[in-house]
Amino acid sequence: MKNLVYFLGSLLCAVAAAYALHSWLAEHNDPGYVLIGFGHWSLETSLTVFAVASVIGFFGLYSFFRLLGVLLRLPGHISRRRRNIKFNRSQEALIAGLFDAADGNWERAEKVLVKHAANSGAPLLHYLTAARAAQSRGALDKRDEYLQKAAAQSSDTNITVGLTQAELHLSGQQFEQALETLGKLHSINPGHARVLKMMHQAYQHLGDWEGLSKLLPSLQQHKVLMEAEVKLLETETFSRLLKQAAERNEADAIQACWETVPDHIKTVPGIANIYFAAMIAAGAGATVESAMLKQLGRHWDDTLLVLLASIETADPVKHLQSIEQWLAVHPTNAVLLRVLGKLALKVQQMEKSEQYLLKSLNIEPSVAAYQLLGEVQFSRGEKDQACESFKRGLLLASDEVVGNIEAVTG
Repeated sequence: MKNLVYFLGSLLCAVAAAYALHSWLAEHNDPGYVLIGFGHWSLETSLTVFAVASVIGFFGLYSFFRLLGVLLRLPGHISRRRRNIKFNRSQEALIAGLFDAADGNWERAEKVLVKHAANSGAPLLHYLTAARAAQSRGALDKRDEYLQKAAAQSSDTNITVGLTQAELHLSGQQFEQALETLGKLHSINPGHARVLKMMHQAYQHLGDWEGLSKLLPSLQQHKVLMEAEVKLLETETFSRLLKQAAERNEADAIQACWETVPDHIKTVPGIANIYFAAMIAAGAGATVESAMLKQLGRHWDDTLLVLLASIETADPVKHLQSIEQWLAVHPTNAVLLRVLGKLALKVQQMEKSEQYLLKSLNIEPSVAAYQLLGEVQFSRGEKDQACESFKRGLLLASDEVVGNIEAVTG
């Protein structure tokens, strides 16, 4: 519209100029003339005719070249128009696909997203959403195909595709594949919080506690988990590693694993007990006896006391005497009295064993104390009393079983 106004304005100005020239020449009774020669040819005309012809020729040529320019630009304009139409359709398809995916129409969402992905301004989003839809309907081959197409649309340093791929592997219980992808992403960005969190989840599901132990510093450094969560995870990780080492029943392997445990985790109640129990089971209880006594001095633990009493020592009498020292601090501890009764029985100090066991039963009856008391009485020839002790132990055991069943079913 603007060009048309300019054109009509120029034409009017030219007509006005030609009219003014014609009027001026008419006043002087001299039409003027123009002579143009070219070789043997010549053209002579009045100035007015020449001016009008020049104006008409100029606007004719101008119109011709403008039309020629429009015709030359027409294919590009049509192409851009088509691209804009396809782009707008792809945007509409993206919105429709996202709504279908949100509504659970996975197959329809997948089709509409993939169909218009090539013409979209965000093909990555099309393929990633289509991959999620494919997995949701169980089409894992299609999912992998869309992920490959998404990767082709992404740069090598863009971890968006890898994150989606790892997330889909995790949700599909494909933990090893997820770890493979996450390992690559971790090498690109070692501090990426989401990568670290998904690696932690994959290691936990696989039971790869060694891998998780190496990941723990990064989880803490980059604050992926809360401090309390990190401590709980550390406790679980190193306790699992100790149990795995204990299954090998090799004292050297257990000791090597214990040395990798951080000092603040070694002080967590129960962790040291796993180590001590594993060493005792591996036949190396004597090497940890002093450490167990120190641990018991810092933190009294009935479980640790039972473990300490189970150590096979070269001098069981001295072993009994060292544990008897705790009576001054815990004279009414039923577990301590039961342990002392067991150790006294082991060194054939029957009267002392019976006294300890009777005191333990008076404080807190237990199946183990009744059984030990029955053994002491039987070894002394008191068969009736031994049978009574065994009977009471069995009744107490049956009562505990019934109580546990009622607690579960109630």
